[in-house]
Amino acid sequence: MAQAVSSAFKATPARAAAPRRARANHIVCARQGEAPLLEQLGGVLRNALLGAAAASLVAGAAPDAAMLPAHAGISGDQVTNPKALLRYALPIDNKPIRTIQRELEAISAELRVPGGKSLGPVGKHVRAANNTLERDGNAIVAAFAPDKKAAGLAALEGLKQSLAEFQGILEAQDKQAVPLQQQKALDFVSAVEEAMVKGFPFEVPKEYADLPQLKGRATVEMAIRFTDARENNNTGGTMTMVLDGYNAPVSAGDFLDLVRRGFYDGMEIQRADGFVVQTGKPEGSSQGFEVDGKVRTIPLEIMVQGDKEPVYEETLEENGRYREQPVLPFNAYGTMAIAREEFENNSGSSQFFWLLKESELTPTGANLLDGRYAVFGYVTQGSELLKEMQVGDKIVSAKILAGEENLVLPK
Repeated sequence: MAQAVSSAFKATPARAAAPRRARANHIVCARQGEAPLLEQLGGVLRNALLGAAAASLVAGAAPDAAMLPAHAGISGDQVTNPKALLRYALPIDNKPIRTIQRELEAISAELRVPGGKSLGPVGKHVRAANNTLERDGNAIVAAFAPDKKAAGLAALEGLKQSLAEFQGILEAQDKQAVPLQQQKALDFVSAVEEAMVKGFPFEVPKEYADLPQLKGRATVEMAIRFTDARENNNTGGTMTMVLDGYNAPVSAGDFLDLVRRGFYDGMEIQRADGFVVQTGKPEGSSQGFEVDGKVRTIPLEIMVQGDKEPVYEETLEENGRYREQPVLPFNAYGTMAIAREEFENNSGSSQFFWLLKESELTPTGANLLDGRYAVFGYVTQGSELLKEMQVGDKIVSAKILAGEENLVLPK
């Protein structure tokens, strides 16, 4: 379990035998007879505001907004778009492609200008992106990982074509087509950036070698069936989720392994209170997935911006770093994270939750959950289903669409 870290800003795994009671606020695993999650969490979080660390957050000592890329999100300067969060979370350092990314993401802000009818500002961003691509294309190609170069070149060609199509849309003044073309271009940017990742960026501590690990990314599709018709007679649908093993290899690996096993197939939604949607507790008294009669648990795992490897087994508050920003923050609707016991950081197993961001406790950039729970992915399609989910709705199936080859299983 976790032990004190000698240097408050040293991001090293904390690995000792003695259990430690976390001082943080918690989304706890489901148990029989518990009060509703919102009631529990709301009370715990509000009480935590009286503590020094949480009080500092509320007083305005939130993570420095300058640490986050400008223009990338839907909420001021904070990145809230799940695909943008995943792009910036990639372990790459290539200025030209990041410049292209920022120019294309900035289009969202231009489209939200009240009364804005001219596409001139949008055109400025598209031209800037195209000029960067033409000027620095060789620097982008040079950054491709050798084993991903073919995929990178194909994505780069797709990006060039999509920018040319964008110019045609702007000339036709087709404002309706702009957001669709923007997303198309950004999807190619994502593929280009993923082709730049060389190998796996760090060594996962050896003591976690007996746990599944996702050494890269994976895409999961989950089919949901409602118990009755909801808005517009909707009876369910599918969600697509991207798991980020580059920043949460143990947490994402645990979830992907359970998807691979069919663990979530047929499971009901167990909590849906307007704050989170939660599931993952198997039938019976067990609190998680069992191997040989024992619950398989995973350590708390949080990658901090600027670090080379995650902080393990400690919250960022315990690590003296509560003002710093995780690489995978609770910024997006449908953020996925591991649920755990209230006072035990390393008790996560199969239970997880999606954050709905419908609370004053989770403002983007000053989120009381950041650094206290292990985020491992985001819903990239179909997140509108989350607001309709109720307890008793069923996960019909969860299946791996891509990335299973990145899952490393214990020997």
